[in-house]
Amino acid sequence: MKLNKKETKSIRSAFGKTLETLGHENQNIVVLDADLACSTQTQFFAKSFPERFFDAGIAEQDMIATAAGLASAGKIPFAASFAMFATGRTYDQIRNSVCYPEFNVKIVGTHGGVTVGEDGASHQALEDVSLMRGLPHMSVIVPADCRECEQVIRYAAETYGPMYIRIPRTNVCDVFDEDYKFEFGKAVVLEDGCDAAVITNGETLAEVIIAAESLKKEGYSIRVVHAPVVKPLDDGTIIESAQKTGFVITVENHSVIGGLGSAVCELLSEHAPSKVKRIGVNDRFGQSGKWDFLLDYYGLSAEKLAKTIKEEIDKHRREK
Repeated sequence: MKLNKKETKSIRSAFGKTLETLGHENQNIVVLDADLACSTQTQFFAKSFPERFFDAGIAEQDMIATAAGLASAGKIPFAASFAMFATGRTYDQIRNSVCYPEFNVKIVGTHGGVTVGEDGASHQALEDVSLMRGLPHMSVIVPADCRECEQVIRYAAETYGPMYIRIPRTNVCDVFDEDYKFEFGKAVVLEDGCDAAVITNGETLAEVIIAAESLKKEGYSIRVVHAPVVKPLDDGTIIESAQKTGFVITVENHSVIGGLGSAVCELLSEHAPSKVKRIGVNDRFGQSGKWDFLLDYYGLSAEKLAKTIKEEIDKHRREK
């Protein structure tokens, strides 16, 4: 599977334009933002439906509480902000006003991970998936490209329940073709292999695919698994992948604590004990820098991933 990383698109625009399209189809959809409509791209919805768009200002707690109130009245609210503020600053409101009563609120965190770039640690959410997957009733989805993001947003609008959807600041290349269909709770095996199963999602999926192609030339066989839904995890595909390869590697633009890697470890420890190597940000904050520099610095670029995956497979072979 080969990708063209030189041709990229704004996944935030895909989110914003899909919301606008859905607004024409369903009068109950409302959108809330926290003074970041140009960044989150909810501006498209705001322009078309000003009477159904609510800017809470720099007050994310109020945004979530208002979204809960609108949901209680039968509306379908999408509340968007930077992932750091949409989940961290608002945790109490999400827990007690959205998840506890199980209201139909969709929270979209943009600017997830270290690829936020120059804004630095204060804006780089590395704990958001962990926070959201720990909440009862909350689903957590991390789409990888624009086509998948569009389908995820549509799914969220059509399906009842609290959801957290995480998308990056950076533009992304196409991973999926026009035949791709997002299925909630399902992981997708994009490449088969026997040396290791690499499980990832979001913008690191493209990096993993490129790394796997590079390693194939050196004789390594990598099973690439895309797990867009972190909660509920696709237990069957993850367990099957672990049993087939005997070695699992997780990759995420997130802390290695509490995110996709933790979810995979929790599952396998109970149902298919396997060696797991987690690749992500190792219990530290981010920093300011160009997004591509930071991706490489934290070992998440295709080049660094190829090196690490190769070393881990060789190490696993020696231990067997």
